[in-house]
Amino acid sequence: MKAMSEKVYLVLQPPTEEDSRSSAKRILDGLKDRFGKVQIPVRVLRKLYPLCQKAGWKLTVSLAQNGSGWTMVNIEPGDTTATHYGLAVDLGSTTVVMDLVDIHCGKVIASHTAVNGQVAFGNEILSRIFYGHEDPEKLAEIHKATVDTFAKLMQELSEKAGFDVHQCPMMVVSGNTTMQHFLLGLDAFTVFMSPYATVTTQAGFVPGWELEIPLEGMVYIVPSKSNYVGGDITSGAVALGLVESEEINVFLDIGTNGELLIGNRDFMVAGAGAAGPALEGEVIRTGMRAEPGAVDAVRIRDDVVELSVIGNIAPKGICGSGIVDMLSELYMEDILDFRGKFLPENSARMEKIDGEWAFRYADDLYFYQSDVDQFIATKAAAYTMVEYMMRKIGLEMEHISKFYLAGAFGTHIKIESGVTVGLYPDLPTEQIQCAGNSSLLGARMLLLNREKLQDVEKFLEYTDYIQFGEVANFVDIMSAAQGIPHLDISRYPSVAASKAARKK
Repeated sequence: MKAMSEKVYLVLQPPTEEDSRSSAKRILDGLKDRFGKVQIPVRVLRKLYPLCQKAGWKLTVSLAQNGSGWTMVNIEPGDTTATHYGLAVDLGSTTVVMDLVDIHCGKVIASHTAVNGQVAFGNEILSRIFYGHEDPEKLAEIHKATVDTFAKLMQELSEKAGFDVHQCPMMVVSGNTTMQHFLLGLDAFTVFMSPYATVTTQAGFVPGWELEIPLEGMVYIVPSKSNYVGGDITSGAVALGLVESEEINVFLDIGTNGELLIGNRDFMVAGAGAAGPALEGEVIRTGMRAEPGAVDAVRIRDDVVELSVIGNIAPKGICGSGIVDMLSELYMEDILDFRGKFLPENSARMEKIDGEWAFRYADDLYFYQSDVDQFIATKAAAYTMVEYMMRKIGLEMEHISKFYLAGAFGTHIKIESGVTVGLYPDLPTEQIQCAGNSSLLGARMLLLNREKLQDVEKFLEYTDYIQFGEVANFVDIMSAAQGIPHLDISRYPSVAASKAARKK
């Protein structure tokens, strides 16, 4: 593997009066033929004496990519090349996932997830941006919370693996542009404020100590394309091979914001805009995250509701995948019409609460008309991103080879339910693929193969970016998608056929 880090065992001749080259020069000469010019930072120089003499000049050096070559990040006595690990990180705004990877075979040795410490400054990213804006002390608090989350994960992985992961020579971090700013200790106000000229989109390779991460090695921060098309999307493009594909593919990551890529190895168009938080469950009255007690799947037949609940306990609320299932079933059972309005006469479970119709899906748990309206706004925005982009580049759905769905919703939402409610286009099931955590997958691929940096550079160079919030007629285009599955049912022939079959 051509990983971003290397461990090299050197057997060197000890110095003599005839050969009094310095310790550093002796090591650099031993590396020169294979690695060319290598940098040795002062903190590593301080380790050389008396380590080299005590080790009898039999040494293992750890090297990490630095953007232009190699940096020596550690030195150990003897041959320790058998233990060569690296770290891949998905720096999400809510959760952070860290993988410990065996560089020799590419296997994930251990993985751990933690809540991003930044949530102490607001669940919404915008709250955190305002908290740290133009106040260096508060910005430092957000940065420290981010770094503390990394430190916590590294300690957990060390305990799981029985190996001190702080000695890893390389860490690859993938996250959106705001998360990158907070990791770097930068004011992220420019990320959302016009003209969206961020402080940086390409921090590149940074020593761990400079970020205050307790890591011996280097940290590669996967570059962003723009303010809203972050390093997590760049990683996704690399992971799915979008910049290498001859076929035209779509990549959609839906959250509070929606990010979209359409293209292949010859062209790429990226877009981003607000999708709305309905899929995260937090604006649904009984919504919650995907944790024990959350309804994650729903089936309705003849007004009988069957629920799948995480943890197999009594339901406490409903999460994103359950919301999509719920709406799909309500529509297919004619409890919701194509406008997304309840038809109370078609279910004995309908009740009017505070003047609003609501469907009782469990004891004391209801799905309200306002919940439906929130979801429709979210799914219409996501659908319209795809439709607008397709129109702009002159493509039809039959030109698309694969439609990739990224993130937690792309992993857990049933494809059939997503199509039924109009969240996804009406494509054959085999063309719609769940990409899972493509951000983390891309980080691992980069960690293990430095040649993938060429894919990153290509993506950044030839991708055209559109910010949907700046599109004048975006809202007008979106209005047609404010139906279940769409106001133009001819766009969803499979849904129409399935609904007709269920009525028989």
